[in-house]
Amino acid sequence: MKIVLAYSGGLDTSVIVKWLKETYDADIVTFAADLGQEEELKGLAQKARKTGASKHYTLNLVEEFARDYIYPMLRANAIYEGQYYLGTSIARPLIAKAQVEIAKKERADTVAHGATGKGNDQCRFELSYMALAPELTIIAPWKIEAYRDAFPGRAEMIAYCRKHKIPVEASLKKPYSMDRNLLHISYEAGILEDPWFDPTTEENKAMFKLSVSPEDAPDKPEYVELDFAKGDCVAVNGKKLSPGGVLKALNKLGGKHGIGRVDLVENRFVGMKSRGVYETPGGTILMHAHRQVESLTMDREVMHLRDSLIPKYAELIYNGFWFAPEREALQALVDNTQRYVTGRVRLKLYKGNIITCGRRSKYSLYDENIASMEGVQSWYNQDDATGFIRLNGLRLRARHLAKQV
Repeated sequence: MKIVLAYSGGLDTSVIVKWLKETYDADIVTFAADLGQEEELKGLAQKARKTGASKHYTLNLVEEFARDYIYPMLRANAIYEGQYYLGTSIARPLIAKAQVEIAKKERADTVAHGATGKGNDQCRFELSYMALAPELTIIAPWKIEAYRDAFPGRAEMIAYCRKHKIPVEASLKKPYSMDRNLLHISYEAGILEDPWFDPTTEENKAMFKLSVSPEDAPDKPEYVELDFAKGDCVAVNGKKLSPGGVLKALNKLGGKHGIGRVDLVENRFVGMKSRGVYETPGGTILMHAHRQVESLTMDREVMHLRDSLIPKYAELIYNGFWFAPEREALQALVDNTQRYVTGRVRLKLYKGNIITCGRRSKYSLYDENIASMEGVQSWYNQDDATGFIRLNGLRLRARHLAKQV
């Protein structure tokens, strides 16, 4: 048996490498996707081999992640339940895709992941495996009774790592789970499972990695200008950047000014509610700016149609259906709506706030002559509004009269 394991080097997968090796007497190949975790990737290959892997891959997928996953999602303005920017959700299909490609290259018959049987990631990984390589066997240790008996909680996993001298960042003092990539960092589990627990206090705020608290942000606001072409941000302050470069630049700016922190209770696909804390500085700025260009350039009915589909699109990503035909169909519609979403936005960043200070586009549908209240001559005839309103009020009059009977 040859198993390719999605490996982060965190607590869960550090334990799983050794457990898979001992339990299945298998050849273990580990794979880590570089999605912008930065220092978290250091020493992974040595750590994986020391723990029992015969081979390790770390693939730089940062630009592919930004270009082919984050940017298409941002074109849809996708936010799950009005708060979550889908930072973890959108990373999983790319990780699964690269993992499947390695499995084929290594002629492995099995793929494995460290997601639990209670969370969303199990769905995202396994639905992606099934869409891309249904012939592969899937092992999910957390859904195996023997594994759960050996590790009923994080304390036992931490003790196991100490016993076998496996270095991990988690500790009994900080028993929460982290997931980082170019778009965000998420924190969950452990001390965060109490939805009343406040991670922003002076005592706890060291948890945050990407942003300062709004209280600690600079007292002076900072302006930034973003250029968009067909729905995608292509330049920051006049400097052309790749999608990955845009997000890196905006993460620094947003983090400096306390932008993008969210603490929420969300509805998981498997049916339970969970509490998560997120930092998405660059993505929050991009989403805000993108909407501003759309406000100038998108037809009203096209915008309202696309907006009506945002909850469905976000739900598909959240639940793990990135490679499903319905998501692909929605993407085709979304991308069509972005043909003229081109222009520049000027924003002011200040203590956790994003303030719009201007927007312009050569494709602007805004006509100052029509919108002006100053009596400027235009082809808009205010007299037309009388009949328009009377026709729209017809059913309201009829309803009122019918109620009088």
